[in-house]
Amino acid sequence: MKNWKKQTGVWIDVSKAIIVTLFDGGENVTEIKSGIGNKIHQDDKINKETYSSYGQETHRNQFEQQNNNQFDHFLSDVMSQVKESDELFIFGPSETKSKLQRKIYDEHLIDYRKLIDVQTTTKLTPTEILANVREFYKN
Repeated sequence: MKNWKKQTGVWIDVSKAIIVTLFDGGENVTEIKSGIGNKIHQDDKINKETYSSYGQETHRNQFEQQNNNQFDHFLSDVMSQVKESDELFIFGPSETKSKLQRKIYDEHLIDYRKLIDVQTTTKLTPTEILANVREFYKN
């Protein structure tokens, strides 16, 4: 009888996470969108409206705080999806993967020893992400 492990790969950037879980010979793919607002779009909106300098700064601060809260919620959502994994592999093109790694270490919601590796990759298609996770755990 084989000892099957629940092996998970998370491709993550600031806009979404694609979670691939391999288990008992099967696999599951889940996508979580971050919902984080676009800073460039927000800056354009602020500049087009007639705010004083103080008003613009207040609006920017509110936007940043909202994004920080949403980002933290996004990382928590990802962690809740992978907490039952036996092995975890995180990869992606931005520093979001490192922030997820830090959250795992800082909050102890997941045993940090389950985190096998964190790698930098380019933007990948869902098919490439699935293939990357399969290849990672193949060895």
